[in-house]
Amino acid sequence: MIDRRVALVTGAGRGIGHGIACQLAKDGFAVAIMDVHDESAIEENLNKVREAGTPVIYVKGDITLADSRKAVVDRVLDEFGRIDVLVNNAGVAPRKRMDILETTEESFDFVLGVNLKGTFFMTQLVANVMIRLVQENKIEGVRPIIVNISSNSAYTSSTSRGEYCISKAGVSMVTKLFADRLAEFGINVYEVRPGIIMTDMTAVVREKYDKLIAEGITPIKRWGYPEDIGNAVSVLCSGKLAFSTGEVINVDGGFHIRRL
Repeated sequence: MIDRRVALVTGAGRGIGHGIACQLAKDGFAVAIMDVHDESAIEENLNKVREAGTPVIYVKGDITLADSRKAVVDRVLDEFGRIDVLVNNAGVAPRKRMDILETTEESFDFVLGVNLKGTFFMTQLVANVMIRLVQENKIEGVRPIIVNISSNSAYTSSTSRGEYCISKAGVSMVTKLFADRLAEFGINVYEVRPGIIMTDMTAVVREKYDKLIAEGITPIKRWGYPEDIGNAVSVLCSGKLAFSTGEVINVDGGFHIRRL
């Protein structure tokens, strides 16, 4: 078993997940990255994570598939012998934005399959591993942590991508459920809600959000960056919030503040 804490971050080949993986590596974690891309396609990003000098492995996998989830977890345990942190970051937007009066079942199933079903069952799988490690005293003195990356869409209506909003609202309940269930094992569960973050996913609406930010949709008038999310996850994984679980951290420039 490796003698440092291990973090498994899903969807960390690019975007927000990449920012999280980079920060956790800087914090001294051995990092396991799971994503659907071929390793060669994200080699530059993987090398940036490796720059911190901690062990890093990449496993290609799809969180919607049970066999794929198990294969990733088995690989991490084979390589490192432990999982101290799970960051459920993998997520997708609809392939095409459609009004909720026109949304297709195919789009609904695709988005919820990744964002909600995949997140739930990856959490279930890793939670059982963490429970075993705790009960066997394999990670003595360490409190395992699960962090779910949700979105301000968990509570904000966006009728051109209703399936995405529903999926993120579901992730919020997944956080509450597992925070409740896992507390007896000393496993804390948190939710991070990013706001308007500059990634490939938001590239298609960059002009729209540039205008909204300039007009004051967020009190802090700038885009968020993957590094902002990485910093928030770093705080949650520090162990300094040991008496908190089920908490939501908004990383959104103040968007969640209801103001007149």
